[in-house]
Amino acid sequence: MRTATEGAREGTPPAEVLSNARTSEDLLKRVLAWLDDAKAEDIVTIDLKDKSSIGDFMIIATGRSDRHVGAIAEQLQRKLKEDGHGRVRAEGMPQCDWVLIDTGDIIVHVFRPEVREFYNLEKMWSADRTGDVTAH
Repeated sequence: MRTATEGAREGTPPAEVLSNARTSEDLLKRVLAWLDDAKAEDIVTIDLKDKSSIGDFMIIATGRSDRHVGAIAEQLQRKLKEDGHGRVRAEGMPQCDWVLIDTGDIIVHVFRPEVREFYNLEKMWSADRTGDVTAH
């Protein structure tokens, strides 16, 4: 196995450079996989590029209960930190009805089913935006 320095000498950038060069699409794929691993349900992605300055993508997912929502959010935060995204912000962890995780480029909402239905973010963010919502 080569070190990052050895790889850089051979023309391959070190791991730090690679992590900074990742696109929001790459992070989106990883976040979706991590949500799937955590057994999140009804995962929907909304493309925000050229529509909002809050981020490139919004992901909306459901947990079966407040404990499941909390577990999904904790696992996602841990994976993001391990992946080099240490400055991720999370809101709503004490109650776990609705947890928002903001990576900067991607905003993840994890809801209990009835809370997701009440706020209906998919409808609000996809109104007059046909083709932007993708279910996974």
